[in-house]
Amino acid sequence: MKNVGRILAPVLAAGLLITALGCLEDTESPTAPEAEPGLATAATTPLAFYQVSGGGDHTCGITTDNRAYCWGSNAYGQLGDGTTTDRLTPVAVAGELPFRQVSAGDSHTCAVTTTNRAYCWGYNGSDGELGDGTATDRLTPVPVAGGRQFRQVDAAQYHTCGVSYPDNKAYCWGYNGSFALGDGTSTGRSTPVAVSGGRQFRQVSAGGFHTCGVTTLDKAFCWGWNNRGQLGDGSKVSRPTPSPVAGTRRFRQVDAGYMFTCGVTTDHRAFCWGSGLNGQMGDGNTKVSTSPRAVAGGFSFDRVTAGALHTCGETTNNRAYCWGTAGIGDGTTTRTRLTPVAVAGGRLYSQVSAGDNHTCGKTTANVAYCWGLNGNGELGDGTTTRRLKPVAVVGP
Repeated sequence: MKNVGRILAPVLAAGLLITALGCLEDTESPTAPEAEPGLATAATTPLAFYQVSGGGDHTCGITTDNRAYCWGSNAYGQLGDGTTTDRLTPVAVAGELPFRQVSAGDSHTCAVTTTNRAYCWGYNGSDGELGDGTATDRLTPVPVAGGRQFRQVDAAQYHTCGVSYPDNKAYCWGYNGSFALGDGTSTGRSTPVAVSGGRQFRQVSAGGFHTCGVTTLDKAFCWGWNNRGQLGDGSKVSRPTPSPVAGTRRFRQVDAGYMFTCGVTTDHRAFCWGSGLNGQMGDGNTKVSTSPRAVAGGFSFDRVTAGALHTCGETTNNRAYCWGTAGIGDGTTTRTRLTPVAVAGGRLYSQVSAGDNHTCGKTTANVAYCWGLNGNGELGDGTTTRRLKPVAVVGP
């Protein structure tokens, strides 16, 4: 996931959020051209990843032997290595916990162990997005309070959500002034609270100030802030509890971005809804839509991933495509792509993950590549050089 940096103090009232963020969405991303030099680091053996997650200005991944690594910005301890030192290459998360899934948020990270326990680290502020019952930043992983087991977690800007194991209930924690926790209130929670409705979810995704999920019956629901139609229910009315996405489509997966959401149906068609002002809808327009619109090109997607102002996805034949603004990876300096373009290099990707202004992916050979902005080392190639096409994440 996929947030737009620490734009606002979370204590702002919902009305002020709408005014301020509505202006920020169209802010220009850095687009200064630059050369693409070869890797400026000594040759190392790359880590073998089975999952990667792009965050605000950092990235994390899980290796095939269940170790967690992170790289990039570390101002709040979001890399989990016990320091606040930025890292240009992967560093092991402290504690040697065996992880099977990780999610990099804006300035915090959460992950699930092989025994289905959720841990978080990084920024905690007054929001409680780490879920440990405190407002204390953590430089190393701490368990999410409550003793529940989770099959999946997703970290956003100021909140986190997850699906419990084995009962498939959705829980959220952190900032709730935008109703993103889905418990029917606007009260922030420093420990997990159940999402209203009692539905069984297969997967949830925490966005900028909203959350979406897919139930075990393949129905998509969203809740939270809805100023640009990012809930997809045909309105711009914010919802404190889950609201069904408009239409009768059956979804296999959804991903909540900043002020938009995208998803893939059970027949592998990609749809997006919410703000398309930066091309992130992928339908050739820069419009706002309060209900799902088909992504152009007729591609068959397995998954999509929504960033701040761009979207990417991997197709059923393992090709990566991106659209929107920043983090596109097509090897050009074109600022915005209104429809999907192939990520340069022709590699086969089994998973991609969009951060704020960068994207990372894992190939079918378990090698991690990243592209886009790189001011804090979030691409993991040992530099802070922006990359217009994928570069390999180097070994630690």
